[in-house]
Amino acid sequence: MAIPFISAQEAAEHIKNGDNVGFSGFTASGTPKVVTEALAEKAIKEHEQGREFKINMFTGASTNDHVDGALARANAINRRTPYQSNADMRKRLNAHDAHYFDLHLSELAQKMRYGVFGKLDVAILEVADIDDNGDIVLGTGMGISPTIAMLADKVIIELNEALPKSIRGLHDVYIPADPPYRREIPIYKASDRIGTPILHVDPAKIVGIVKTNAKDGVKSFADLDETTMLIGANVCNFLLGELRAGRIPKSFLPMQSGVGNVANAVLHGLGEVAEIPQFDMYTEVIQDSVVDLMKKGKCRFASTCSMTFSDDMMDEVLANMDFFRDKILIRPGEISNHPEIVRRLGLITMNTALEADIFGNINSTHVLGTKMMNGIGGSGDFTRNGFLSIFSCPSVTKGGLISNIVPMVSHLDHSEHSVDALITDQGIADLRGKDPVQRAETIIENCVNPEYKQLLWDYLKLGKGGQTPHSLKAAFAFHTEFAESGDMRNTDWSKFA
Repeated sequence: MAIPFISAQEAAEHIKNGDNVGFSGFTASGTPKVVTEALAEKAIKEHEQGREFKINMFTGASTNDHVDGALARANAINRRTPYQSNADMRKRLNAHDAHYFDLHLSELAQKMRYGVFGKLDVAILEVADIDDNGDIVLGTGMGISPTIAMLADKVIIELNEALPKSIRGLHDVYIPADPPYRREIPIYKASDRIGTPILHVDPAKIVGIVKTNAKDGVKSFADLDETTMLIGANVCNFLLGELRAGRIPKSFLPMQSGVGNVANAVLHGLGEVAEIPQFDMYTEVIQDSVVDLMKKGKCRFASTCSMTFSDDMMDEVLANMDFFRDKILIRPGEISNHPEIVRRLGLITMNTALEADIFGNINSTHVLGTKMMNGIGGSGDFTRNGFLSIFSCPSVTKGGLISNIVPMVSHLDHSEHSVDALITDQGIADLRGKDPVQRAETIIENCVNPEYKQLLWDYLKLGKGGQTPHSLKAAFAFHTEFAESGDMRNTDWSKFA
């Protein structure tokens, strides 16, 4: 029996108030485009009639404006996890119009299979191809697609005709056995295939296929500026030093890199250093810079959960599949981020901090400790289990009004136990083997912007002893000063003497 083609509006009628809904994709790529917009329109109409309409959203990671943006503007979200990066969604979360719980990306699929969040009512999957047997070629990001396709009572398919069928073969669909029956996940190098290129869905569960022709809308990153180039150069210099000292094997190690301009700068820098050998990537996201590294022959292979390319770069990659087919493999998020594999392969992990404190703790999620920015994403999955864990950030933001190195982080995502090195545009702080005071001295001397260096030296003197000499009265003075005057440089320690 042929699976029917339906409109986006017809598909949206299968989703009810209070439903748990799972979405394909990961960091924009591979996420639905039109059913979610029809669902937002339905929510608006329901609200106009005085009826409640909100769903619970489960995604691989962030989505795009078609999903998080449209549904947030319609106030159609009750509960949201595990990661987001949309401005409209962020406003809802911080206003408590939607309930958001931040979660390590590697954990979501297993928790869903154990029923932690209740049964899954609907899954919406973007696909490049499907047949009447329910055999699917997924799109450019996998996320939690295998798990939600298995769990959902109903499945809605978005067949994106902008994706060529030649994408078939890029995916490695695999669901590990759940504890206590799980065996080792047999990935011993980044390029190992362990699953199937096809996702099978029971066709009896598929309520219909909605045709689309929309792109993900990922924008190109801004040109590298002086700050990001300095950070990238400092990361490369640190890795070169480790390589020369023999603390990284001569054959190098697989790389993981987070998302954003700083991550792009770091990867760009790696491509410019001849002494760094060819390497593989085992990561959750590959960006435009990885394509450039592949074309240069620097990156041999990338295992990922998502091809989060700008629209122009995506067009280039999809048009040249003969070149990229043996260089990219797309996996589920619970495999791309799995701690077992991260530890086994010995990844060099590179992630971005919103702020760090002088003792090496990292805040990667909350502005001034209160307002959610995006979420922890996969940084914890990689950081805690990597061979070498690097965090980087600019030393200051907002033209120097904010120091990104503070006395105490206003929200803790990664403790000093998980951070090997902190790197800013100012320099490198190797924190390994140092006690808290030694870490503080290293970070202040090497990573802090000159406008804040003396302030932080003076803060360290305020401490009242102990292994970690914080001044409990003054620990958040940078943050409170910014809230009051708009400039952390105005901090006056004499108030706390």
